[in-house]
Amino acid sequence: MSLKLWHCATSRSIRPLWTMEEMQLPYELLVMQFPPRFMHTGYTDINPIGTVPYFTDGTVEMTESTAISQYLVDCYGPTDLAVASDESDYGVYLNWLHRSDTTLTFPQTLVLRYSHLESEDRRLPQVVEDYSKWFYSRLRSLEVAVTGREYLCSGRFTIADISVGFALYLAEKLGLRDGFKEYTNAYYERLKKRPAFHKATSL
Repeated sequence: MSLKLWHCATSRSIRPLWTMEEMQLPYELLVMQFPPRFMHTGYTDINPIGTVPYFTDGTVEMTESTAISQYLVDCYGPTDLAVASDESDYGVYLNWLHRSDTTLTFPQTLVLRYSHLESEDRRLPQVVEDYSKWFYSRLRSLEVAVTGREYLCSGRFTIADISVGFALYLAEKLGLRDGFKEYTNAYYERLKKRPAFHKATSL
């Protein structure tokens, strides 16, 4: 077995874990407490930046969750989870892969930090409020994208849905789901019904 993933519950590592479950790939999973750089002795020796996920495939080492998912579909396909460069929605697919983290998950990390991770005296309600609003404003593009369509691109479920789906899952965990609009909420419910989603979010 060559695929190995270091994972924390409710973290970005859900993206590659969900991808491997959808593809039914064999893998080794190391489950850690969050944050692993403090809770898992020796983790920074393996991954100096201390973030999660950390992924290896033989000599390949990766730390970016969406990039790992893309690596998996490109190297272990063919799979309908990928969108090929000759498909009309290829640009849409790439845009959602990158938007999922840089636009949707980024403001959530600040909400998470200043509402849960920092000590009580260092929590900043104004930051939580401001970046919650930022997240909701960026979520408008998703509401438009899933109005009248089941998935984000190419008429099928892909890793773009996995990447964005994690952002919605994290939002729910942070108490932000009340801000989902009608079609975003229905889209998220479709994603949550997938067996691989249940497996990835329960480990």
